[in-house]
Amino acid sequence: MTPLDPADLDLATLAWLAGSSANRAILAELREAGHPGVRNSHGYVIQHLIDRSPTVSELAGLLGVTQQAASKHLLELERLGYVARVPDPADSRVRRAQLTDRGWRLVDDSRRIRQQLDARLTKSAGKDAAEAARLVLARVLEATGGTADVIARRAALPSE
Repeated sequence: MTPLDPADLDLATLAWLAGSSANRAILAELREAGHPGVRNSHGYVIQHLIDRSPTVSELAGLLGVTQQAASKHLLELERLGYVARVPDPADSRVRRAQLTDRGWRLVDDSRRIRQQLDARLTKSAGKDAAEAARLVLARVLEATGGTADVIARRAALPSE
């Protein structure tokens, strides 16, 4: 069999493979940093808790999933200590999800690890090449209709 050169792959496949590999590496580092149960799908939920405290039904709408699926994800994050459900200040019958201190540490650790990876890639490829790669990947999003969802933090929740 002829060896495969990743640089010969089409851009969409290479972007997906590179992103998947980066996510696996980031998850491994997060686990080493004290977040052993964290999964890729948790990030899709947590992104909606950074600047709001949604109800389960609001979160389901933001994620584009059923209330049952949103509730399942929140329950996982609660069990891991990243999320708490608290009474709504205006109506104590309503419960809202919010990040705990441990959840904010996960956000901070994730951002730090991603920044470190970005710095390593920029150093390895060079600043101009890294900027060109960002531009090309942004164009992939644009060409495939994904830009608006990324801007609105509506990246589709992957099925696991």
